[in-house]
Amino acid sequence: MTNAVAARPLPTAQEKRVTFFALMIVLLLSALDQTIVSTAMPRIVAELNGLELYAWVTTIYLLSSTVMVPIWGKLGDLYGRKMIMIIGIGLFVFGSWLCGLSGGFGSLFGGGMVQLIVFRGIQGLGGGALFTGAFAVIGDLFPPRERGKYAGAVGAVFGLASVIGPVVGGFFTEHGTVDIGAVHIAGWRWIFYLNLPLSILSLFMIVTRMPGSVRKRGARIDFAGAVLIAVSVASLMLALSWGGHDYPWASPTILGLFAVFAAGVVVFLVVEHTVPEPVMPMGLFKIRAFWTTTLASFLIAMSFMGVVTFMPLYLQLGLGVPATQSGVAILPLMVGLVLSSGVAGRMVSKTGHYKRYMIAGGVFLIVGIFLLSLMGDRANVLQVAWRMFVVGLGLGPAQSLFSTVAQNSAPEGQMGVVTSASQFFRQIGSTIGTALCGAFLTARLAGEMTARGEGGAKAGLAQLQSLAFSHERAVGAVNVVVDPIVKAAFSASMTAVFLAALAVVALGLLAILAIPNVTLRKHHIHAEAVAEPGEGTDGVEA
Repeated sequence: MTNAVAARPLPTAQEKRVTFFALMIVLLLSALDQTIVSTAMPRIVAELNGLELYAWVTTIYLLSSTVMVPIWGKLGDLYGRKMIMIIGIGLFVFGSWLCGLSGGFGSLFGGGMVQLIVFRGIQGLGGGALFTGAFAVIGDLFPPRERGKYAGAVGAVFGLASVIGPVVGGFFTEHGTVDIGAVHIAGWRWIFYLNLPLSILSLFMIVTRMPGSVRKRGARIDFAGAVLIAVSVASLMLALSWGGHDYPWASPTILGLFAVFAAGVVVFLVVEHTVPEPVMPMGLFKIRAFWTTTLASFLIAMSFMGVVTFMPLYLQLGLGVPATQSGVAILPLMVGLVLSSGVAGRMVSKTGHYKRYMIAGGVFLIVGIFLLSLMGDRANVLQVAWRMFVVGLGLGPAQSLFSTVAQNSAPEGQMGVVTSASQFFRQIGSTIGTALCGAFLTARLAGEMTARGEGGAKAGLAQLQSLAFSHERAVGAVNVVVDPIVKAAFSASMTAVFLAALAVVALGLLAILAIPNVTLRKHHIHAEAVAEPGEGTDGVEA
């Protein structure tokens, strides 16, 4: 039985502007919290202890936010986007406040570092709602043709967060210490307190100006599906995070986690075919525009994270670039991303055509990564920088257009699940890309070191593996002097990683070529009423 869908209110131009501005604030804050903590971690560990739990401060945020993305998306469809955004911001503010107080609760949860991890988990729960809710609200407020330029702004926000996150984190850590009477507030705590005033401002704007959204009457929550997807995704992410670092890939722990993931997926698919309001409707995968854009975004995210995560390590250990210059070499990637994201978004809004820009982005990305693979161990900062700019040009359309095209295929009343599914698979792709490239890099590095027959290869490899593990979670820190033999081995290993990423991007381009080439419509309409025969809800004309 189909649930009645409440009529969508018609927001005013002012409501749209204020709501969009509030969404940009929360998106910036939630994106910043994936990067801002990295530079503060050495200071946090020194104060709270728990070095062995170092990685969990980042992992738990990604885990809790990713697990909740499809759940928040479905809840938004059922109970309204405004309610979900308010709850999400509330959780994010509460979690941020608690993170800033970590270590001040005595022996609660076993100590300061564990407290921070628990509170980061709460913060991540809210962050997941902000990501999927913001994109879905944009889909509610603006028709597909108009979304392009706003999606470009969203891409720019993510690029900005990637650039300024480590800088802001480092600034507050080094210079943010404040003494108020007898109270000493360490600088690193301000990276969490910074969220409070801006989040409260965005919450005020959303409560007072954001229009109500689609709600379904009499709908039931798919509790079984929510639990299954949470367990499955948590198992996969833990296996990918721990595998090759904390436990061998063939260990019972990692194999057990993969088994739980596989079993959870099978049961989840069965449940989603039987419940009336599934968390992730299987019918979406019959829509060509949805599954092709989802596959393309998964592959692009997988290759992108595989390259970018280890780039600081490559610059410092493979090319001998000082840590202070490695950030400068990566900055052009974000410049290219922001530029192409904005241009592609505006052109799509103007013309209604998107596929040409997605193809161009895929081609630029292939060219950029191929150029990176040619550098070896003799490139300088300038040679790296302009190649990273080309990679950024390729990534821009992916940041701004995949969600827009997926949303254009959404049946009425399923904007939230379509948006969240797109974001969900993109985040899973990033996690898998990071883990696989890390494992591949480590394996190739071992082979390269052995092939060079260096007497100190074993010790050198252990050092590099340790640095790689820390750098994939924190863009760091210190200048490392590496033996030329080790430097050559690391450069050769990274070249292999670039070539592997190149193959994944090529598959992503094939997926882009399969995306339906239709004109985005100018108005909100019932997609299923105008779908072309045999195409699900792909073909929607302007």
